[in-house]
Amino acid sequence: MAKLVGATLYLYLFPLLLHLHCHQCKPAAAAASFVVHGGGGATAKAAAVFVFGSSLVDNGNNNHLNGSGAVRADYAPYGVDFPLGATGRFSNGRNVIDALGELLRLPAAGLLPPFADPATRGRAALHGGEVLSLKQQITNFEAVTLPDLRAHLQGATTATTTTGHKMKGQDFFDQCYLPKSLFIIGTGGNDYLLNYFNAGSGPTRAPLSEFTSSLLTKLSNHLQRLYDLGARKFVLFSIQPLGCTPVVRTFLNATSDACIEPMNHAALLFNSGLRSIVKNHNGGVRSHMPGASFVYVNSYKIISDIIQHPAKYGIRKTSRACCEVSRGGVLCQKGGPICSDRTKYAFFDGLHPTDVVNARLARKAYGSNSPDKVYPINVKKLAML
Repeated sequence: MAKLVGATLYLYLFPLLLHLHCHQCKPAAAAASFVVHGGGGATAKAAAVFVFGSSLVDNGNNNHLNGSGAVRADYAPYGVDFPLGATGRFSNGRNVIDALGELLRLPAAGLLPPFADPATRGRAALHGGEVLSLKQQITNFEAVTLPDLRAHLQGATTATTTTGHKMKGQDFFDQCYLPKSLFIIGTGGNDYLLNYFNAGSGPTRAPLSEFTSSLLTKLSNHLQRLYDLGARKFVLFSIQPLGCTPVVRTFLNATSDACIEPMNHAALLFNSGLRSIVKNHNGGVRSHMPGASFVYVNSYKIISDIIQHPAKYGIRKTSRACCEVSRGGVLCQKGGPICSDRTKYAFFDGLHPTDVVNARLARKAYGSNSPDKVYPINVKKLAML
C-alpha cells in the first residue's frame, strides 16, 4: 500500500430506477408501460433510488470489473442464504440496501442489478457503478447515467401537475423526477482502513483530525455537485464501528471481545462531522442547498448496540467471522467452512455484517423515530416528502 498522499472518498455507485411519483406531478396513464412501480399500500414514495457506497452495499459490480484491483464475493460461501446464491454481495444474504429496498417496496423484491454487468444496458442501465473515487463516479453519473435516463424518460413519460398542466420530457425529469429521488451514500470506512491506518505512522501521514476534516470537506463538495445535478433528498449512512470488526481485532491480535478504540475513535470523529453536515444543510444558516433534505443514519450506534448487547438481539458471536477467512483477514475462503447458524453471528466475514444485522440496520434507517439512530427524520418520512 502506497503512503498517504491525501484523503479521497472511494465508493461504488448503484443507481436504481424505481417509479415516477411527485406531489406536484403524476404520471399519465400512457406512461404506465414504462414506469416500474413499487408495491401497493401506504408505502413511502420515491421517484428513484441512487446508491453510492462501499462493498457493504455492493450488489455484484465487482464481478464485472477487470484490472481495478477490486475484490469479489461471487463465490461460495457468500450468498449461502440469498435466493440467487453468490451474486457478489459481501454477506451470507442481503446487504443493507437490499433490506432497505424491500421496505421501500422497490421492484424485484428490492434487489438492484449491478451497473457494471455488460448485460445492464438500455433501460436496465438505470442502475450502476464502478470502484472509483466518488468524484469520478459523479462525473460518470453526469456524463452517462443522467443522459441515459433523460433519453428514456423524455420519450416515454408524460405527467400532469396538480393544476392540470401537462409536463413531459426534460421538465418532468428536472422538476419532478430527480428532486423526488433518494440519493444514498453509504460510507464504509475504507478511507481509514485502506488508506489512513494502512499508511503507517511516518511523517507523510497527516494528523487524524486533519485527514478527517479533508474527507468531510471533499464529501460536502461532492454532495453540492449532486445537488447541482438535481438531487434534493440525501441519506447519509455513518461509518460502522471499525474497531469492532473481526479483521481489525485479528490484525491487532485482540485477546478479548473488547473493540479497538483508536479505530472506533476515527469512525466517531468522521460520523460527528457527517451529522453536522446533515444539521447544517437541513435549514441551517450555512446551507448552500436550499430545498434539500438530509437524513443521517447512525450505523455506528445501531451496530454497536448489537455488539454490546448481543443476547438482546439473539446474537452469540460478535468478535468472530462466521466464515473461515483468507490470509488477508477480510474475505471468506472460497468454498471454506462457515458457521451453522448465521443468525447468531454479527459478521459474516472479517468486515461485512450478516443478513440479520443488515436487516436491523435497514429497519432502523427506514422507520426509527429515535434521533440517536436516525436524524432528523427517518428514510420513510424522507421518501414521502
